[in-house]
Amino acid sequence: MLKTRQPAPEMSFPLLDGGTWTLSERKPESLSMVVAYRGVHCPMCRNYLQDLNQHMDEFKARGVDVVAVSGDGKERAEMAKKDWELSEVPIAYGLSIDKARELELPISTSRGKTSIGIEEPEKFSEPGLFLVKPDGTLYAAFIQTMPFARPPLDQLLKAIDFIKEKDYPARGEA
Repeated sequence: MLKTRQPAPEMSFPLLDGGTWTLSERKPESLSMVVAYRGVHCPMCRNYLQDLNQHMDEFKARGVDVVAVSGDGKERAEMAKKDWELSEVPIAYGLSIDKARELELPISTSRGKTSIGIEEPEKFSEPGLFLVKPDGTLYAAFIQTMPFARPPLDQLLKAIDFIKEKDYPARGEA
């Protein structure tokens, strides 16, 4: 079970721009933020990541190291980056079902083609957003069972400001 103030599960994913994003190697000033999205088949993910793309400078200014990852393979992740015009968000790929389960992300099965005409994978994880402190402990987890109602990024930025200003502790550890 994920618990705040405890070590976050290790995460390591290949990046489209080369190299590997590995949580234990990250040294953010403030937080690491892992945005797990459903994949290129998801129009809600497109909207969310496009919004994230627009806010990347604000996250960077707050010392937040961001990566977005899905279970898509490299080709589908490249399609998302290109078609969704994600020039600022580091995109990783290859989130396995086992790792998604370890992160407590719900797993869905395919229903065929989506509203945007792209085939769903046989199984894929639902979205989540994880904030991890520089010491590797989980600060917060936002886990969805549906592609809707994700943390609004403008509100998340305000929350990060509050966290930093007040040295606000992680909650939900008991």
